[in-house]
Amino acid sequence: MRGLSVGVLGLLVSGCAMMAPAPPEDQRNICEVFREQPRWYDYARDSQAKWGTPIATQMAFIQQESSFRSHARPPRKRILGFIPGSRPSSARGYAQALDPVWGEYRDDAGGTLARRTHMKHATDFIGWYNARTHRQLGISLYNPEQLYLAYHEGAGGYRRGSYRGKPQVRQAASRVQARANRYQSQLATCEAEFRCRRFYQVGPFCSDS
Repeated sequence: MRGLSVGVLGLLVSGCAMMAPAPPEDQRNICEVFREQPRWYDYARDSQAKWGTPIATQMAFIQQESSFRSHARPPRKRILGFIPGSRPSSARGYAQALDPVWGEYRDDAGGTLARRTHMKHATDFIGWYNARTHRQLGISLYNPEQLYLAYHEGAGGYRRGSYRGKPQVRQAASRVQARANRYQSQLATCEAEFRCRRFYQVGPFCSDS
């Protein structure tokens, strides 16, 4: 019976992964990303309005962390080169949030139904985390590189400068900065497509801010 329960759970998890949106084909262009998944624009815009992190920065974080794969997880370690072992961390989902900080987010802002595999909650999590970083460390919400270093290392690690001894983390932060800048420039040319696109978003029910 226990084996059957585990098997059913595995099928449910696999089914959820199969039902999740496929990663966008052109991840270099945020306009194309949002054309494939227009709801993602809505989620990122809501997070920006709530927490202050720009849409382009949120999406640059997610591209770096998961390449827009909803069920992304760190690869398992290999024992003797071929036996699957444990994963190096509990990171999971679009934002690769760890279990402890995800628990803090759910208690503080996300609620018990928040899921790391849903873009709405991933963008809200990034907004929440960066707002906390801004309060704790004073990093501007318009500085993607430094925000990402704090996101990866945590507030304590950032204060200690732990990233200085991690060239791969610094390189990733530089990529996030460059991608956020590119996404911001691209979004300026296409954002009107995604605002007020529903039939009821007219007049006072549509905001261009």
